Amino acid sequence: MRGSVTAVEVRSPEPCGEELRVVRVDYGHPDALALIEQVQEEYVARYGGRDESPIDPEMFAPPTGSFFVGYVGDLPVATGAWRRSSVAALGATVTAEVKRMYVVPAAQRRGHARRMLAHLERTAAEAGFEALVLETGVRQPEAMALYESAGYVPVPGFGYYRDSPISRCYAKLL
Repeated sequence: MRGSVTAVEVRSPEPCGEELRVVRVDYGHPDALALIEQVQEEYVARYGGRDESPIDPEMFAPPTGSFFVGYVGDLPVATGAWRRSSVAALGATVTAEVKRMYVVPAAQRRGHARRMLAHLERTAAEAGFEALVLETGVRQPEAMALYESAGYVPVPGFGYYRDSPISRCYAKLL
């Protein structure tokens, strides 16, 4: 069902009085699509092209996946998602892959990415996943720093960009 929204009870106090409200939405939700387009523009700026990894929106439908938008007030400022993965990592065989982590520039450096990542970890664990895996690029040092500070460790390459010298893969047990 396109456009359906399920509210999630996560509310995180922010230092500047902001609160991040995380909502599960369908991949085709207008706020999700707008933020996905913004992250694609960021990839063009950093890598010279859009992310070409194949995405099936149905992969983000429960129970095998979920897509979330983070709101401050009524403004969509962040996205994050997970989907079932076939990648075994850190001894875990039931894994999900983090996708589409993004915070709009005006809302960065306020803890929103860390809160979204913690939300993804919690909801994936509640759905029965043992570990999360993810793929990012070396031209996103802030993303690599976030993942490493949250306990993610480097793992061998996987996914669409597994052989790319500018791709980095990480995993974390839940």
